[in-house]
Amino acid sequence: MSGRRLVVVGASLAGLRAVEAARKSGFDGSVVLIGAEPHLPYDRPPLSKAFLDGAGLPAFRTEEVLRDELGVRLVLGAPATALDTVARVVTAGEREFGYDALVIATGAAARTLPGTGGLTGVHTLRTRDDALAVRSALDDGARTVVVGAGFIGSEVASAARKRGLDVTIVEALPTPLVRAVGETMGRACGALHARNGTDLRCGTGVAAVEGDGRVERVRLTDGTVLPADLVVAGIGAVPSTGWLAGAGLSLDDGVVCDETLFTGAPGVYAAGDVARWHNPAFGRHMRLEHWTSAAEQGATAARNALDPANAKSYSTVPYFWSDWYDSRIQFVGVPATEEVRVVDGDPGGDRFVALYREGDRLAGALTLNGQTQIMKYRALIMRGASWADGLEFAGRRRAALETA
Repeated sequence: MSGRRLVVVGASLAGLRAVEAARKSGFDGSVVLIGAEPHLPYDRPPLSKAFLDGAGLPAFRTEEVLRDELGVRLVLGAPATALDTVARVVTAGEREFGYDALVIATGAAARTLPGTGGLTGVHTLRTRDDALAVRSALDDGARTVVVGAGFIGSEVASAARKRGLDVTIVEALPTPLVRAVGETMGRACGALHARNGTDLRCGTGVAAVEGDGRVERVRLTDGTVLPADLVVAGIGAVPSTGWLAGAGLSLDDGVVCDETLFTGAPGVYAAGDVARWHNPAFGRHMRLEHWTSAAEQGATAARNALDPANAKSYSTVPYFWSDWYDSRIQFVGVPATEEVRVVDGDPGGDRFVALYREGDRLAGALTLNGQTQIMKYRALIMRGASWADGLEFAGRRRAALETA
């Protein structure tokens, strides 16, 4: 395989796992890793969790390991700007990189609040630099307003409350986390905020973020004015596909791929937050912004790109977690809406398990402080367990806990 060229665009988790998998599979050609940020690949989930509480954020691998042991040419601080799938060339800044195999792992970019570009103190939380700015403001005792009651916003609120700061979350929808966990369990998760002293305001939006050079207040659509020194927008992310315009790839909420993560262009595969692929486990296209799938997809995409004749499909049951206050929320599967049933614990308390039904299939499971249970439900869903199987398993688990 010597003489062949692998280019990976995106120096985050998926991109790193791609170059590692290439070397583990015996690829001895050239490997180029292109990253928009100047930093070595680092772990993103801690940015809104432990990092905000003062923990460090080391790189996954040192530069020496990447360069000397993995033989990677690092091109950092140079976002890709174009892809020519006919000539097989990636453009990053003024440089061009030819490839035989390409993995697109450019992730997603955080949505920003309109009209706030000139105000300091207004942030998203997607990168290391974002997290440093937010942590510094919290350390200074900032009056904090979070826009969006999703997982990122809720984790920022948790970090503020740990410092004893007043924080308000503004959510335009009447219930938080509807898209992630459904309406019923969204209310149950949202109740954590009230129990921990966070002011959660649902069903109202942001009319304006105001200040003289620096944010001073947030004006809501119901007329309320919230004083603020720090505003954090947790309103979702958009897949980073702008640089792929004109490349001939199918772009629809990400780079559209088949079940092997193949984009349709020779030698080009995608992985991580930017990939919208056909997931055989659920028979539909999905785009996931989850750590586990990014890592697995990166490795699969690289192996398939280097050996397309033996490409393997990537099938998974989605999994994510979020730490709020002193609690951990975990979810596996998809948030089906046909039926949601609490099978253990109390949605108004500090521990519960809820199951989600799609047709006659167990489709998802949500736990609050159920770390010993969640992966068992993931295994059931991966095996295609029926709803009845899921309920029976939950009953056995509950009985075992009660007699323990």
